[in-house]
Amino acid sequence: MSGEPFADGPKVEVRATADGSLTLFVPALNEHYHSTHGARQESAHVFIGAGLGPALAAGRGAAGGPPLRLLEVGLGTGLNALLTLAAGRAAGALIAYDGLETYPLPAAVAAALAPEWAAQSPAAGALFERLHALPWGAAHALAPGFWLTKKQAPVQATALPAGHYDLIYFDAFAPDKQPELWTEDVFQRLYAAAAPGAVLVSYCAQGQFRRHLRAAGWHTEKLPGPPGKREMTRARKP
Repeated sequence: MSGEPFADGPKVEVRATADGSLTLFVPALNEHYHSTHGARQESAHVFIGAGLGPALAAGRGAAGGPPLRLLEVGLGTGLNALLTLAAGRAAGALIAYDGLETYPLPAAVAAALAPEWAAQSPAAGALFERLHALPWGAAHALAPGFWLTKKQAPVQATALPAGHYDLIYFDAFAPDKQPELWTEDVFQRLYAAAAPGAVLVSYCAQGQFRRHLRAAGWHTEKLPGPPGKREMTRARKP
């Protein structure tokens, strides 16, 4: 499938990545939504392995307490959200997930991605379809113990609650493709929205990105990257 247009956005193409999972390619930006070395591998390594896993191990979202409050900048195909749901379920955790997306996937694009999820199991396919069918702008129970709020807005124009989020997935397009999302001001906004001790994770390891994070107050560290990338970034709010 190629050339499927966004509403008021760029055209996209559905493409396979090296681990067999699918991603989207935006010709106008010459950019993929995920790593061509493996969309699912990248998500599992960066966001689940370096972000969610340690948070769950530390007891965030444990039954009987408040849910782990998570913000994703770049909801995209929903891959990170669905892998987070699966990991949270396995740990018996409660998760409240807010996903920001400027250009939601049109129904035809979501339909082209759906068979990959249905091939895993009927339940996975149903969750993928439900994620994309849920209305925007309000919290909904995507599954027991997992509440999803989809917000159609860029992070720069979104009112974020102060000191709220335990974990932030920063999964915007690369800095040279969408420089307006990788500014010190954006990371100051995210810092203000983060709870004390909160963690931000991103596939990006660019030096200027880390300098902007530190200028905004985050403490940064470099971690080994997913297949095809030498490093990634994890940051923490003191």
